[in-house]
Amino acid sequence: MDPAIADQLLADKLGIEVVDWTPARLVATMPVKGNLQPYGLLHGGANAVLAETVGSIAAALNAPEGKLVVGLELSCTHHRAARSGVVTAVCEPLHLGRSTSTFEIVITEESGKRTCTARLTCVAVDRAPGRAK
Repeated sequence: MDPAIADQLLADKLGIEVVDWTPARLVATMPVKGNLQPYGLLHGGANAVLAETVGSIAAALNAPEGKLVVGLELSCTHHRAARSGVVTAVCEPLHLGRSTSTFEIVITEESGKRTCTARLTCVAVDRAPGRAK
């Protein structure tokens, strides 16, 4: 990571914390408080940031040697609203290819009920000289 931007990460601002990670499964949490929309519900965009964060980390863990991964497409289906507590995202790979990888991210509230299902596809690109590692 580029140290010049270390204090500017959106995941930090939303309180996202990765709690478990392997190339086969990544888990992160995010507080609902501070990430609300005007009706007092967890903002759908916060779900999207959580999903893209865990999916991107999982893609990086599975990336071919010498490649960077960037998001290509993100799709989120919001099933129910979270109003308080913490949501948990579990990310697992659906496809791991040479140039693309796709992940399913299931977000649940503290009771275990699914609040969002997301799918992220990332593309592996060559690491440009001088680009952050």
